[in-house]
Amino acid sequence: MDEYLRAALLGLVQALTEFLPISSSGHLVVASELFGDELNDLTFDVGLHLGTTLAVLLYFRRDWVLFGASLWRDLDTHGGQIGRWRPRSRLALLIALGSLPAFAVGAAFALTLEDGLREPVLVGVMLIAVGLLIWALDRAAQSRGLRDLGAPGALLIGVAQAAALVPGVSRSGATIAAGRGLGLRREAATRFSFLLSAPVVVGAAVALLGEAILGGEEVAWGPLLLGALVAAIVGLAVIRWLLRFVRRHSLAIFVWYRLAAGVAVLAAVAAGVL
Repeated sequence: MDEYLRAALLGLVQALTEFLPISSSGHLVVASELFGDELNDLTFDVGLHLGTTLAVLLYFRRDWVLFGASLWRDLDTHGGQIGRWRPRSRLALLIALGSLPAFAVGAAFALTLEDGLREPVLVGVMLIAVGLLIWALDRAAQSRGLRDLGAPGALLIGVAQAAALVPGVSRSGATIAAGRGLGLRREAATRFSFLLSAPVVVGAAVALLGEAILGGEEVAWGPLLLGALVAAIVGLAVIRWLLRFVRRHSLAIFVWYRLAAGVAVLAAVAAGVL
């Protein structure tokens, strides 16, 4: 397959699976087995994630500006008296706090985890196991909004995000499920999940791409940028759609998809296809 066509297909896969709770890394592991892994190394994966992060930055561009302005005013007016900060400033602080577990785990184990766990059988198991967890946590009626989220809850959602370093878990699936378990409404949990993704993925992308360049690794910039562009454009559409979808629907459709995909992957492994 032409490397540019492969890059575009992987960018499409990344955009659809990064924001939907079905695991982008798990799908990319399977895609690498089907399409060939010449372009699907960790550096290219990070490039695709950078594309979907661009989608988050663009979609929530107004929020990022307001976060910065609100923090500036509250720090200037109230200093470290967080209890007197505006809700928007406290939310920005919770996003930073929730990013810490993934930064810590990523800095210590990211390369080891990615290299050691990129196996289709693990992807199949995680698709099923985490799918059942999402189903269980999404069933209860929750009514809390982001203003009700505190520091312990943000840290817990951050730990769930760190667990998504394991392919098949799903960053959005783990963080939305954690938010639901804390009593957040679906839309609130989904919104926080999207906002929480930006700092960690940008940090990982910059670190790994920088390491690749400084280490002399050959980077296929043309295909990488095409994949990132496709991921960004499609990602914007997926974010808009999912935020509207969860206002009226449960996550059951994604649970059923995860179960079916997990069984299909394990069956393909057993048959020697993967």
